[in-house]
Amino acid sequence: MRLLAPLIGRRARLRWLHLIIGGALLMPYFLVGTVLVSMAGGGAGLFSSVPAQLAAFACALPMVAVSGFFPLVRPLSVAAARALCGVPPALLADGPARTRQARVRTTAWFTLHLGLGGIVSGITLALTPFALAVMGLPFSAALRDSWLAAGSSVLVEPWALALAPLAGLAMLVAMALVAAGAGELLARRVPVLLGPTPEDRLAAAERRAADLAVRNRLARELHDSVGHALSAVTLQAGAARRVLDRDPEFVRRALTAIEETTRRTVGELDAVVGLLRRDEEPGDGDAAYGPGLDALDGLLAHCGVPVAYEREGDPGDPRVVVPVVSREAYRIVQEGLSNVLRHGGGGTSPVRLLIAVRERELEIVMENPPGERPAVVRPGGGRGLRGIAERAALLGGRSEAGPYEGTDGSTWRLAVRLPLTAHGEERS
Repeated sequence: MRLLAPLIGRRARLRWLHLIIGGALLMPYFLVGTVLVSMAGGGAGLFSSVPAQLAAFACALPMVAVSGFFPLVRPLSVAAARALCGVPPALLADGPARTRQARVRTTAWFTLHLGLGGIVSGITLALTPFALAVMGLPFSAALRDSWLAAGSSVLVEPWALALAPLAGLAMLVAMALVAAGAGELLARRVPVLLGPTPEDRLAAAERRAADLAVRNRLARELHDSVGHALSAVTLQAGAARRVLDRDPEFVRRALTAIEETTRRTVGELDAVVGLLRRDEEPGDGDAAYGPGLDALDGLLAHCGVPVAYEREGDPGDPRVVVPVVSREAYRIVQEGLSNVLRHGGGGTSPVRLLIAVRERELEIVMENPPGERPAVVRPGGGRGLRGIAERAALLGGRSEAGPYEGTDGSTWRLAVRLPLTAHGEERS
């Protein structure tokens, strides 16, 4: 049975079925070809004439090729090839043929599939009953009489009858060999003709890059929102614990700040998790969530550090600062405050925050005295400054962070400049 597997094994049978399907799809084109040949030759003896049938077959193939240019031919062909040709699914392209090269390859495949399918189907339909009839000659007088009536007296000679079963079996084996060879040829051509074109690979790479960008953006949102909240809550809880017996009013304010911070963060966390739970890939509209600079007062009121906030212009006005820039600026301020909480002396050092709307850019400057050690230690460190730099770069802006010698002495300074428009958005 192993020797016969290439001819009658499961893969061979599926490929044979694939060819039969191709022959069935060829029939409408073949019938139109017979009409054209009949009109050209007067319609005499069309189905009894092998040259006329070959001419109809030749007329059908150009029509098949034209049909192959329709975009939906490729996904249908890919689905059939994946199920029946035994080709790894990763080697085949997904989706309709959109580019010229993809359409040319698809029509070449469609023509090859239907052409070989028509030949194999014709051989299967014609040769199978003939071979079985030949094999049955020694055992059926009715078959011998029908062959004599048809004028084939040679096949009823004693020597011919003795060889008839072997001849019929040889015909079936030859038919199986032809079908297996045609199926193997199609299977070898599938990755070339139905595989991804360079344009498909580029589009797939762009989709992967877009998906990675979305994941990175969501990771930054989670890091900045949750990281800031945990830092603020840890600081407020620690301060409240230290003065619990001496200053109940301070403890009350700290608990209120913890409540407001966690409530706000839970809402932001729900928004991000909602995006992650969606089946479809997030689009542009999905980025339109999250607080902007108009919600900055609430953040500063419960951030856990004293902030001297100055602003020039109206950064909270969406007509001045487009929403995407406003949201990213809010996250940058939030992460800057988280860095102050972690590294700025336990939240007791005052912070100076300036947000200024310039002619073409939004400027964010945050200064605080450098702390001696982190107030909130996180194993492995954080990604705060790197995340701020990534946010600024994605909008076409820039950021700087480090020690700064100002008029009040040495400070730690974070300066970020963002364009007032980003990703094609215009101020109204």
